[in-house]
Amino acid sequence: MTISACALEIAGRVETFVRETIIPYETDTRRDHHGAPLDALVYEMRGHARAAGVLTPHILPDGSHLTQRETAVVLIKSGLSPLGPLACNTMAPDEGNMYLLGHVGSADLKARFLAPMIDGSARSAFFMTEPAEEGGAGSDPSMMKTTCRLDGNHWVIDGRKTFITGAQGAKVGIIMAKAEEGACMFLIELPDPAIRIDHVPNTIDSSMPGGHATLTIDNLRVPADQMLGVAGEGFKYAQIRLSPARLSHCMRWLGSCIRAHEIATDYANRRTAFGKTLIDHEGVGFMLAENMIDLKQCELMIDWCAGVLDTGSLGTVESSMAKVAVSEALMRIADRCVQVMGGTGVTDKTIVEQVFREVRAFRIYDGPTEVHKWSLAKKIKRDWKTKHGG
Repeated sequence: MTISACALEIAGRVETFVRETIIPYETDTRRDHHGAPLDALVYEMRGHARAAGVLTPHILPDGSHLTQRETAVVLIKSGLSPLGPLACNTMAPDEGNMYLLGHVGSADLKARFLAPMIDGSARSAFFMTEPAEEGGAGSDPSMMKTTCRLDGNHWVIDGRKTFITGAQGAKVGIIMAKAEEGACMFLIELPDPAIRIDHVPNTIDSSMPGGHATLTIDNLRVPADQMLGVAGEGFKYAQIRLSPARLSHCMRWLGSCIRAHEIATDYANRRTAFGKTLIDHEGVGFMLAENMIDLKQCELMIDWCAGVLDTGSLGTVESSMAKVAVSEALMRIADRCVQVMGGTGVTDKTIVEQVFREVRAFRIYDGPTEVHKWSLAKKIKRDWKTKHGG
């Protein structure tokens, strides 16, 4: 399947918008206590994106989505600035939540919850991870302790969640909880007095508004018609969301690393040391050459995995492989960019140090590298036993 002319045109407009309109916002001081953009900044940028026709560009006016391969060329361009996905409304967790609602939500739920997310007027949060120190669900959602029980025409939810990206300031929430039937998902309006944010920690990353909150859900009553899908199918729905969401992270952060590489390349071609420009020193030139190789490999891995998802497959194996390969390669790229730039690379004079921090965090969220490798190793064992009759 080829990339359509429409998708390429959208990607071109997104790139122009991010480079000309959003990159100047990178020095804007409207940030919270841990450096994430405040909503006032987010919605101002989204106003510019709306005017430029690049708001939520991966979802077309008729409600249809670009293919995953087409989405990749657009999201990579949106990632050329850490602020780009926020401005264009292609950022996590919103992009993944929109994808899930688009595939599972009823017409009523789409009208009530999805529409304001697509038009950029509402941020959202996905409530799945739970405090490890309390034995809750992290990379293993089967450990979920948050419960839900039916009481008349409402479900009552109780539990604790942690690392809930964007919960502070979100207007839409998707909550995972455990019932007798199994895992369930619910759509809720935020804020809600039954959900108390206990703590928003300072973290190594700072690109996502609202941070990564720890919160308590105490006797939250949700109308039964706000259940997403049917009771007991929550883990199935989570996979519908998580496989493409992992890949979308790869797309966005590839865009950021492309930009970091551009900055480091410019620095190496302008800076002189020991009688010649840095690019002419083999140690520096080779690092940039290695970046070029890793960038292309990331692009190819993303395109391959996106192609699998476009066949209708859940692509859990492929997305795990892509998440590991791309996140580890991007870490190498970001690290080399810092190294090439020396002292300047660890300052906030450019976005290079932020990209380094963001990619380091990416190696953990949406499944740490080791969890994905463990899952892939289990598949290798299953396949061997099937082949050899073990």
